[in-house]
Amino acid sequence: MQPQEYMKLDNQLCFAFYTCSREMMKLYRPLLSPLGLTYTQYITLLSLWEQDGVTVKELGSKLFLDSGTLTPLLKKLENMNLITRTRDKADERSVLITLTDRGRELQEQAAEVPLKLYGETRVTKEDIAALHKHIQAFLSKIAE
Repeated sequence: MQPQEYMKLDNQLCFAFYTCSREMMKLYRPLLSPLGLTYTQYITLLSLWEQDGVTVKELGSKLFLDSGTLTPLLKKLENMNLITRTRDKADERSVLITLTDRGRELQEQAAEVPLKLYGETRVTKEDIAALHKHIQAFLSKIAE
């Protein structure tokens, strides 16, 4: 590729990720709306459904979210009665995030979201699996 080709928008890897991410959000929106969730709330709950009772710091690291983004997000989920935030008795500086009964019950309703999403993409399961593998490998090389 010639140097001037690198400067074209369509040749920017970051732009491909950005536009793909935006299009994915468009696909998620109507699937999450009946659950009353945004995409960021959904991935937060996905993480908690995998491992409940984590600290804010652990959750932020897993989701690649800073505290300025995570704190209002958790406050909203708490107001929705999906999580509770409590000080860790072992370390008062840490705040533990725990699912409420309502938060755990929502997992059942949310279980159909990934399957519906895959149906919306018109991409084979094999292609999705391969893409996911490549993205995870790429992320592991660039993440700090």
